[in-house]
Amino acid sequence: MKKDIFKIGGVVLKSRLIVGTGKYKNFKETAEAVKASGASMVTVAVRRINILDKKKPLLTDFLNPKIIKYLPNTAGCFNANESLRTLRLAREMGGWTMVKLEVLGDKKTLYPDMLETLKATKILVKEGFKVLVYCSDDPLLAKKLEHLGASAIMPLASPIGSGQGIQNKINLSLIIKNAKVPVIVDAGIGTASDSTIAMELGCDGVLVNSAIAKAKKPVLMAESFKNAVLSGRQSFLSGRMPRLFYADASSPTKGLI
Repeated sequence: MKKDIFKIGGVVLKSRLIVGTGKYKNFKETAEAVKASGASMVTVAVRRINILDKKKPLLTDFLNPKIIKYLPNTAGCFNANESLRTLRLAREMGGWTMVKLEVLGDKKTLYPDMLETLKATKILVKEGFKVLVYCSDDPLLAKKLEHLGASAIMPLASPIGSGQGIQNKINLSLIIKNAKVPVIVDAGIGTASDSTIAMELGCDGVLVNSAIAKAKKPVLMAESFKNAVLSGRQSFLSGRMPRLFYADASSPTKGLI
């Protein structure tokens, strides 16, 4: 496992679990959950979090950006222009160039608007950003994002915050098989076992927010995700047994009494 390196855009991460910072009761709980998760990267919604007002609580007071890598995202953006403006602002404020692009199609489903996503990805890459892209589970569109220069592909498992888990293993597997950049499952994860399944399919990482933040015991749930992602990765690397259509006895068939 020491040689199993997780790298995105030239950046090496110690954990394959990325944790969101929204929906917690307070920043203290956020920090405790992140610590329990073992994550070395957290996503931060630039449009929804206080960054400038020193009189109000700052996430940076609880999660040191020199220790935990921040991944600014464009949650709440519904077109390419909004997302571009948001990420340019993040770069100006914190010098962040590795970002998560999320262009939503509507407020009800929060599915990605892929036309606007492709447009924004192309521009951001040209401007020198390393872009991790939230996208649909369409293998063809995922490949187009890669061709545009995306540093990572982040297909949804199911609708954001739904907790429904992975709904389309076939498409996800196709994306993984064809990708030459990291594939990170993003959105819809409901419990630790969902992340294990994602890792066993061959995903390079998992991003989780609601499943941890909305659990009855977020810190304990965060720890369970840490273990689940590690277990799933080890299972994938081990190479599962083949699926058979018939029984295969575990006990020897020779030398019976």
